Amino acid sequence: MTMSRSHKQPPKPSLPMLAATTAALPAVVLSSLALAQPAAAEQPVRAIPGTLAAAMKAQAATATAAVIPAASVSTAIPSAFRPAQPQAPAEYTIARGDTISAIAGKFGLNTAEVLKLNNLQANTIIYPGQKIKLSGSAAAPAAPSAAPAPAAAPAGGATYTVKPGDTLGAIAARHNVGLADVFSWNNLNMRSVIYPGQKIKVGAGDGAPAPAAAPASSGLASTSAPAAPAAPASGSYTVKAGDTLSAIASRHGVKLSELLSANRLGMTSVIYPGNKLAIPGANGQPAAPQPAASVTPLVPSSFLGFSYPAAVVSSANENKALLNASPVPSRAEMRNIVADTARRMGVEPSLALAFAHQESGFDQRAVSPANAIGTMQVIPTSGQWASDLVGRKLNLLDPYDNATAGVAIIRQLLATSKDRDTAIAGYYQGQYSVSKYGMYDDTKAYVAAIKAHQKNFG
Repeated sequence: MTMSRSHKQPPKPSLPMLAATTAALPAVVLSSLALAQPAAAEQPVRAIPGTLAAAMKAQAATATAAVIPAASVSTAIPSAFRPAQPQAPAEYTIARGDTISAIAGKFGLNTAEVLKLNNLQANTIIYPGQKIKLSGSAAAPAAPSAAPAPAAAPAGGATYTVKPGDTLGAIAARHNVGLADVFSWNNLNMRSVIYPGQKIKVGAGDGAPAPAAAPASSGLASTSAPAAPAAPASGSYTVKAGDTLSAIASRHGVKLSELLSANRLGMTSVIYPGNKLAIPGANGQPAAPQPAASVTPLVPSSFLGFSYPAAVVSSANENKALLNASPVPSRAEMRNIVADTARRMGVEPSLALAFAHQESGFDQRAVSPANAIGTMQVIPTSGQWASDLVGRKLNLLDPYDNATAGVAIIRQLLATSKDRDTAIAGYYQGQYSVSKYGMYDDTKAYVAAIKAHQKNFG
């Protein structure tokens, strides 16, 4: 049903009433109304182009007018639209794959300042679980005006326990003592290796010889070896981290040449922590002609009836000494590292774990006479091959790189061998040797062991 509409028009307001109504509105409201409802007469009449060329010209003019001038566009991103910078915590726990530069970049910090804050160097190795400071102040070095005299050293033979990232220079500065004095008190030198947990003397105690004991005519500074004990005794000495042959000779009151002769060593011989040295008697002769008392290497020169070249064994001993002096993951942690690496690289974790168990029992400090290093027992030449396979330089002393090298070799052997048994044999005997001579008896036993271990880890 439609509603009826009246033809009667409502009365129009008179002009005075309209004026009174508008006068009561604020000027701002009036301007808004004027913008919102412009008079129809003010609308310009749009001309329709008569030709296609005219239409294209008009369209181009419109597009040009709509372009915002470059000068009016800000080149800086407003702070409200910038990604929020994570707040740097006071302390950060290292995660796998972290680097100091990446950590600094993540929190907007300077890499050099983070290194300085934690007494680290650019080549210092960091490990997962290690804690570093991201704020605060570093251990204050000794002020330039402070006297570095040994008299400022803490009394009573104070000691300091080395922490990850420490250097002898930083330790000396932290305790306001001279670096030369730290060397003297601890029988160390510029090439000495320190390790976390090691005790370092930072003060001249009763048992530490005074640097002034050196003869004035010798021309030696305070870095000279400690004064000899009054009564040198013959016997044996077990080398400790940081020891040098000259320091050992001086400590026992014997000549360096006599110590070298007694142990059948030369000036270029390398000693390692744990070595046994024969100490000559007071008359300058060895206590007894005992060849067995000569330096005992950390890594023997033979294994399973095979003897290895002296250069290879020497390098193996150096790597063993470095691993002994460095913090390494536990066996359980290495097992997780190997499994994670295998998963990431597309190799069955159970197979990689079988190799790691057979080769070292997950011991990252393991080094063989053939200079096979770490958990996966990779020799340096194979490590170079593994570096080529993954496209970056691998450090076999690093636990993660060691696992990466072993898994990369396993993956490549699986891809290039005729069957799985041949691939396993190639890890032990060498792929070329297996292809040319077949598997040796001990290689067959190795393959059987790997397959048995894989079932256990599966």
